[in-house]
Parts: sequence; C-alpha cells; structure tokens
Amino acid sequence: MKWLELLEVAGATLVAAVVLVVLYALGVRLTAIAGDPERKSPVAIRSLAYVCFAACGVAVLAGIYLIVPYFNK
Repeated sequence: MKWLELLEVAGATLVAAVVLVVLYALGVRLTAIAGDPERKSPVAIRSLAYVCFAACGVAVLAGIYLIVPYFNK
C-alpha cells in the first residue's frame, strides 16, 4: 500500500473539513452580528456572511464533482 498517498488524502480531507467548518461558523457568526440592532452597517456584514455561505456551497459542489464518477468522464 502507498502510505504517503494515504497520508496526503487524509491531510487534504482534514484541511478541507476545517476550512468548511470555519467558513460556515464565520457565516453564522456574521449573520448574528448583522442582526444586532446597535450595528451601524449590518448590510456589509450580512453580505460578507453570504459570501462565506456561498464559498461553503462552492466547496461542497466541487467535492461532489470530484467524487461522482459521472462528472469525471
């Protein structure tokens, strides 16, 4: 078995999972901050939260593209 390739895949999986969780958590946090009535510009913060959610969606779609053999013909 090629152990170095296994470690490479495990490392990439770990990094991707951490990045997705951080982006989603940041999006949730920014949405909560934008909901605060004392904030002066909630639109900018809310749009940044939507950018984080969109990046999560793009990463998930890219992962599905890589996993499903139908797309890789």
